[in-house]
Amino acid sequence: MTFLKKYWVLIAGIIIIPAALLVIVFLPQLKPKERKITADSISVYLKDGDIICRLGDRIWSQYFKDISPEDKRFSHLGIIRITDSKITVIHAEGRAIEGKDYVNETSLDEFLEIAKAIGIYRFNYFDDEIKTNGIISSAAMEYIGIPFDWDFNLEIKNKIYCTELIYLILEKIAPQVQLTKVFHGFLKREIIPPEAVSNSEFFDEILFISIN
Repeated sequence: MTFLKKYWVLIAGIIIIPAALLVIVFLPQLKPKERKITADSISVYLKDGDIICRLGDRIWSQYFKDISPEDKRFSHLGIIRITDSKITVIHAEGRAIEGKDYVNETSLDEFLEIAKAIGIYRFNYFDDEIKTNGIISSAAMEYIGIPFDWDFNLEIKNKIYCTELIYLILEKIAPQVQLTKVFHGFLKREIIPPEAVSNSEFFDEILFISIN
């Protein structure tokens, strides 16, 4: 290689390498496409009255999942309702800032918007599947509009938190079934953790998806 060629190679290296580094540093990095759990991807697995558990992406979701001593996959749950092929979720929400601080019925897609993981659980206590289908969701409809219970107190009957909704329904339709309670040190009372459903012998796990 002649001296002139070596000279140009050196010049090119001095110019190109720093330029490439600048591009890497300052050019916005392309992020992989965000994965989401959608209604279309899970609807085939659902039946009316199923319990849908969710791990949300909010700060408080991490707090609520840790209430469960063993199964820390979920922070919230609701009840699937299917009418004329329309799938909704009945659940007690504590989103006061957004005006959702009560038991309400929302679309499945909206329920899944913040989901990092979901589990579908089916009540297995009744032998007659026809009897099981719909009885839970019908009972849940009676609680729509009741305020969210920020005291997490099972003794307060005019307010409800998310797992308490399942607790109250089972008291009506299957009083022999008991959900697990755990003592919460800060609240100084027993509360019902999400694993009261996900770890219960009375519920079969139909589906679990995590995108963490």
